[in-house]
Order: sequence, then C-alpha cells, then structure tokens
Amino acid sequence: MTTTNFTTLIGRALLAAIFIISGFGKLADPTGTIAFISSTGAPLPELGYAIALLVELGLATALLIGYRARLVALLIALFTLATAFMFHFDLNNQMQTIMFLKNLAITGGLLQIAAHGAGGLSVDAYRR
Repeated sequence: MTTTNFTTLIGRALLAAIFIISGFGKLADPTGTIAFISSTGAPLPELGYAIALLVELGLATALLIGYRARLVALLIALFTLATAFMFHFDLNNQMQTIMFLKNLAITGGLLQIAAHGAGGLSVDAYRR
C-alpha cells in the first residue's frame, strides 16, 4: 500500500463521512427535515428530501468505496454547491458564511476526486 493510495482512501472517507452522517440524521427525522427545507422556500421539499437521501447515503457510500468515483464526486460536488447557495448564502450571518465556505471547500475536495479519481484502494482500481 502506497502513501498516495492510503491518503486518497482517507480523503474519500473523510469527505463521505459528513454526507453519510448527515443522511442518517435526515433519515431519522424526515418530518423535521422536510419542514426545514420548506422553511427556506425551496420548491418541492419532499423531492428535495429524497434527493438529499440519495446523495448523502447512496452516492456518499459509493464515494467511500471508490465506485465510479469521478462521476459520483462530480454529482456530490454539484449537490454541495447547490445547497451552499440554497441554504447557507447569508453573508450577513457569520455562522451561515462559515457553512457556505465549508461547502465550497468540500466542493473543492470533491472536484479533486472528479479530476484525479479514487486512487488505488477503491472499487474503481479493482475494476480495471
């Protein structure tokens, strides 16, 4: 196992963890999550909830194991960028600004995976 393979695995795991943990939180409280989405004025909150679960549990798990990592990372990056602007773009609120910048940083990490792949310790590497 090379250092590069190990660090790409850890990087994927750390990025995936925030989504998987958030997804289980949403799964545990669908009513509260849908109410929060509604409170922001976002359209179709039930559909938004379903998309969030798909991304945060399904795609993040695929990212974790490195399955179709380039595509998955790009899709999660788009989701993360969209949620940054939909839910955290209040630059007059320090906490929301921090959350917005956090989402931008996560998007950057995901774009690195989209550009460079999952690394050697991944399903993608074994599929070649």
